Amino acid sequence: MRALLLGGAGFIGLHLARRLRADGHEVTICDDFSRGRRDPALAALAGEVEVRSADLTDPASYQALKPGWDQIYMLAAVVGVRNVESGPARVIRVNTLALMHLLDWIGPDDRLFFASTSEAYAGGVSAGVVPVPTPEDVPLMIEDVGSPRFTYAISKMLGEAAVLHTARAKGFTAVVGRFHNIYGPRMGADHVIPELSLRAARGEDPFTLYGAEQSRAFCHVDDATEAMVRLMATPDAAGRIVHIGNDAEETNIGDLAKLVLRIAGVSPVIRELPAPAGSVARRCPDLTLLRELTGYEPRVPLEEGVRRTFEWYRESAG
Repeated sequence: MRALLLGGAGFIGLHLARRLRADGHEVTICDDFSRGRRDPALAALAGEVEVRSADLTDPASYQALKPGWDQIYMLAAVVGVRNVESGPARVIRVNTLALMHLLDWIGPDDRLFFASTSEAYAGGVSAGVVPVPTPEDVPLMIEDVGSPRFTYAISKMLGEAAVLHTARAKGFTAVVGRFHNIYGPRMGADHVIPELSLRAARGEDPFTLYGAEQSRAFCHVDDATEAMVRLMATPDAAGRIVHIGNDAEETNIGDLAKLVLRIAGVSPVIRELPAPAGSVARRCPDLTLLRELTGYEPRVPLEEGVRRTFEWYRESAG
């Protein structure tokens, strides 16, 4: 099988590339390296995958690609709260143009996975109209269309609609995966588990903790890639929006911090501060549909996944 990973040098993309190669598939990565990195992890795959540098907001980048892919994964996007809040116009431009040029280029025989986000539910959860755990069929809403924080969710909502409607019009197969708090090695420093891990490894004391009462259901990236592979192999997933996550071990941020500190072997004074403005109080997916379609069950326990992640960040920082 030939797989094309757009944004494949990023966090989930590189883990997916490893998984697909382990399954014996031919993999091509396209990335502009604005977030994805040419690092030792990518270099280790250099002899096994083709790596192309490409600006996916330029339609010429797609025209340079040969047709005839068995699977296409659209992972390219501007992500991360700091990136979103500092450059909201860039979020809208990059995330929208890269996808729309892909949809112009894609052929009727292709199979596409589009990476979306649980941020689509943040407004509804905060307004009290969306339940948690959250199924896929609830209404989506944006609290403030002018708020920089919501531009990522807006770009992904537009992307979902564009993918599903264009797939019907052109005849290709598509599945939308809404990721819920995926974590693991090599995801950058602007997410809660890596941030806590790096500060714990540095021995920060007192240890500042924002939004200790908020809760999340974290999913290790190995489980996420398993879900992606299964969805792409499941005919009944075509045209569906499906959650990808782990609903088995929802935890609050305070307990997560204690877990990280225990793994790090440190006992600092914890200084609790309010959660950042606009941060949703609780997030957990209902995985009923994913289970029905694929038989998926998350396999990496939170403590094991956090330990693997902490050790990777401690070694990388050293």
